[in-house]
Amino acid sequence: MPQDNMLALPMAGGGMDAGGFAAPAPLGAGGGAGGLSGKAKAAIIVRLLLNEGAEIPLEELPDDLQLELTKQMGNMSIVDRDTLNTVANEFADLLDNVGLHFPNGLAGALNAMEGKISRYTHSRLRKEAGVRQFGDPWERLKQLPPEDLAGLAEAESTEVAAVLLSKLDTAKAAQMLVHLPGPVARRITYAVSQTANVTPETVDRIGLSLAAQVEARPELAFDDTPGQRLGGILTEAAAAKRDEVLTALDEEDEEFATRVRKAIFTYALIGERMQKNDVPKLMRVLSQPDLVTAMAFATDEEDVATNDFLLANMSSRMADNIREEVAERGKVKRSDGEAAFSMIISAMRDMVATGEIELKSDEEEEEGG
Repeated sequence: MPQDNMLALPMAGGGMDAGGFAAPAPLGAGGGAGGLSGKAKAAIIVRLLLNEGAEIPLEELPDDLQLELTKQMGNMSIVDRDTLNTVANEFADLLDNVGLHFPNGLAGALNAMEGKISRYTHSRLRKEAGVRQFGDPWERLKQLPPEDLAGLAEAESTEVAAVLLSKLDTAKAAQMLVHLPGPVARRITYAVSQTANVTPETVDRIGLSLAAQVEARPELAFDDTPGQRLGGILTEAAAAKRDEVLTALDEEDEEFATRVRKAIFTYALIGERMQKNDVPKLMRVLSQPDLVTAMAFATDEEDVATNDFLLANMSSRMADNIREEVAERGKVKRSDGEAAFSMIISAMRDMVATGEIELKSDEEEEEGG
């Protein structure tokens, strides 16, 4: 019931009173439901649904309509069973006649069309209409990654950051703290002790302000960072070209070159980044000839370490077969070896993207885990 004409249900014999609330008619007493206003009938339906334990999203109504509905319910007393049945039947008939329901207003239309129209069009329509499209702003904020939440917290006052921390789920709040400098995290966590008297209105205003900052960010053409994009490209490049590019990047921008190196994935890194119990999963999707070619081509110390890691964590029978085939394979051409490396790395990255396997975190690598 998001609009006034929906709150005053358009049922037979009961339209909305133009002058506001009518004095309550005797509800029943032989008069039936014909003398009831649309607002009174709406109040009866809402009360009936609440008594039955239904979850009605009344908070989505505009504040003035929530106020009208509550006042109307306060003006009513007892409804006889015949009147209740008549109003309920009229309401059921109304629902039966609904063939299609459109979202309420532009805000509802934008929510329904999100992901169906381009992000640019969605953003432009929202800004042109000035729609408060957040709904519950805190639900929007809870979807942000912890590093983005940490950035919001650092840019705000300690008190606002404490409210933000308090509204997050405990796991997300803990992740946000990890991305904050130590002194900032300590100030914010102490400020949580000062939030006991914060009102719901204040929390709502803070949520709207933070969500508005998020929505005001410009649309970006790329989802990944520049370092991640270039790292992905160099992962697929030939080793000689990759080394040449990284050397040039070191000379131009050492910090950017470091970020690119973190995003590059090579055959040598499989033994460092992969979990032992995920090796059998990878073996199931790899072509054994590709694996044999890659292992026969691996001569650098780091690449040989990956060979040993994979062989140690697959079935002993498969490991023995691969060792025999590698010994028989002999020398491998560079183009064939690098193609085999690429096939294995691509297969593993696909499994990471689909969530079938999970790579070690930087902290686990540093701990040797």
